[in-house]
Amino acid sequence: MTRFQKFSSVLMLRLAFQSLGVVFGDLGTSPLYVFYNAFPHGVNDDEDVIGALSLIIYTLTLIPLVKYVFVVLRANDNGQGGTLALYSLLCRHAKISTIPNQHKTDEDLTTYSRQTYEENSLAAKIKRWLETRAYKRNCLLILVLLGTCTAIGDGILTPAISVLSASGGIKVQNPNMSTDIVVLVAVIILIGVFSMQHFGTDKVGWLFAPIVLIWFILIGSVGALNIHKHGSSVLKAYNPVYIYRYFRRNGNSSNTWTVLGGIMLSITGTEALFADLCHFPVLAIQIAFTFIVFPCLLLAYTGQAAYIISNKQHVNDAFYRSIPDAIYWPAFVIATAAAIIASQATISATYSIIKQALALGCFPRVKVVHTSKKFLGQIYIPDINWLLLILCIAVTAGFKNQSQIGNAYGTAVVIVMLVTTFLMVPIMLLVWKSHWILVVTFIVLSLMVELPYFWACILKIDQGGWVPLVIAIAFFIIMYVWHYCTVKRYEFEMHSKVSMAWILGLGPSLGLVRVPGIGFVYTELASGVPHIFSHFITNLPAIHSVVVFVCVKYLPVYTVPVEERFLVRRIGPKNFHIFRCIARYGYKDLHKKDDDFEKMLFDCLTLFIRLESMMDGYSDSDEFSLPEQRTEGSINTAFLADKTVNTMCSNGDLSYSSQDSIVPVQSPLGVNNLLTYSSQTNRTVSNEVEFLNRCRDAGVVHILGNTIVRARRDSGIIKKISVDYLYAFMRRICRENSVMFNIPHESLLNVGQIYYI
Repeated sequence: MTRFQKFSSVLMLRLAFQSLGVVFGDLGTSPLYVFYNAFPHGVNDDEDVIGALSLIIYTLTLIPLVKYVFVVLRANDNGQGGTLALYSLLCRHAKISTIPNQHKTDEDLTTYSRQTYEENSLAAKIKRWLETRAYKRNCLLILVLLGTCTAIGDGILTPAISVLSASGGIKVQNPNMSTDIVVLVAVIILIGVFSMQHFGTDKVGWLFAPIVLIWFILIGSVGALNIHKHGSSVLKAYNPVYIYRYFRRNGNSSNTWTVLGGIMLSITGTEALFADLCHFPVLAIQIAFTFIVFPCLLLAYTGQAAYIISNKQHVNDAFYRSIPDAIYWPAFVIATAAAIIASQATISATYSIIKQALALGCFPRVKVVHTSKKFLGQIYIPDINWLLLILCIAVTAGFKNQSQIGNAYGTAVVIVMLVTTFLMVPIMLLVWKSHWILVVTFIVLSLMVELPYFWACILKIDQGGWVPLVIAIAFFIIMYVWHYCTVKRYEFEMHSKVSMAWILGLGPSLGLVRVPGIGFVYTELASGVPHIFSHFITNLPAIHSVVVFVCVKYLPVYTVPVEERFLVRRIGPKNFHIFRCIARYGYKDLHKKDDDFEKMLFDCLTLFIRLESMMDGYSDSDEFSLPEQRTEGSINTAFLADKTVNTMCSNGDLSYSSQDSIVPVQSPLGVNNLLTYSSQTNRTVSNEVEFLNRCRDAGVVHILGNTIVRARRDSGIIKKISVDYLYAFMRRICRENSVMFNIPHESLLNVGQIYYI
């Protein structure tokens, strides 16, 4: 579904129905708490309710409908949404990645789509401007991490406010019930929600869509009933002039900003709508929102406003009070189920965000479990799950009321929306090549709505709005420190890599004892010989008969097809028996899903040797190149500056790609000698494959580099705390590389070295 496919009308309608349960749960439960947070001190004037309703109507129209459903959703990365997906999309169109481990061959991937620009176009100028200075790339990364960390805060606050608001329905029918009992019920429901996560959304997802559809029908019907029962005069709120009259009457008072902060909650879940995009086509989400979600929400808010005008004393629990007594308890059950589903959607989005951050080198290594064989995006992260549960319980039990949690929730939502707005500017210029007038129109309309809400939420920092800021700052420090040290480790590897001339000078035996076996040396370098190799052979003067440098790297794409995942190259002459294998993954791919990674490496290596029989040459990507033979057409010899072999291990198909130019020259081989040459080549290949099999039978050892990063003695106190304590602590508690790569413990060898930054 993440690919651009053609769907039949019936299938599209079915997907639109299914999207209700996964995408719109959070947005659909907002009527539970919006008016309560907009008027925490009660309502005195009918015109205030009309003005607030008019603000809700046009906020829903401009932000979720116009901005997200019809604009931002189009900025998906092959079906993937969220701030990190936008960042990956930008990284493919401009060289702004802070870890420069990409190669020209990566651009040949079928999922690596990018645009080309004319030299003097506005897009080309913006691209050059972004690439010129490192501080611009760092500012963009900080902006992305800020949006990401705040979105994680949404994953904590959404379950808290949704479940607590739904549980509050118990107290409406039992006014004497203690608030602590309501909180206890909410905590029990939260524990149940997070305890079910390991089953995966595919196990219980088939229940979600019918429940949410019933929920939308319920709130829409109750809203229409209240409009009919309490008078249709409330419909005048659809005239935007009442927004102007509201601000003219109330001015810049604190009550005005309080109302705006509460109305902000009417669009909560909009960013989760974008983050959960990976499950459904854009058109399915557009159909569901336009024809079901949007009309039902308008009816629900309009009906509540009509009820509040007639019953101003019930503004604190207007949603449950407006429900007819005959269907109260069924409505309460459906509301609780909808709140749970809303929590599920945001929790799943948080897992996806963490997985993307992990792939981009911005989060410590954690265990990621795929819960579905059908949907790649459905994952479960145990460590994050229990952390979210603890924080959710702390927020729910700590505040005990919807008002303060609502203030915190609004702050988190508006910050993520602002980040998305700013990221859309380079997306529209570089990816879409939009005219600058359209870009200015988009950002002016978005900021015109979002900035007042942002200021309203900032004014509530002391009333609970500080919670998402603290959460965002904590996660930001973790992610930025981890990314900073990861970049420094990579720079150390780059600057200290061994030259090819040194390797060639050692001779075929590398000046060592070549013992039978295969040594897989893991490195972050996609080219060159890593420093860990020289460090290893300097301290232990023996190495395996076959050495393979393995680089596992993540690219700014959502997935790398299995048939394009591995690149194999030879380093040095054939009698050196040194190779490089690059395993490429997207931010949605899971490394451990390759059940037998060692077998896949060996199969790709064998295929490379057989493939190389058609070319009697060898070269490395950067340092080494020699003439190669080609038996095609008139039999020419080609000089390749870079030879890359892309092997498909799943079914044995092979594809070739070569970078830079190929200059043909006349081959010294004659046609009469071709059969003799082919026979000799086949024998050589058979011998090398047989040699490789013998080495594998002798034993395989995985050599992992363990580079310890420490701050220099003359570093500042902040840097020392960040590197020597925070980063070191995260390294100790996160998963080891050997576990991430699924390496058998009995064949693992760690080589340590210390790097001072």
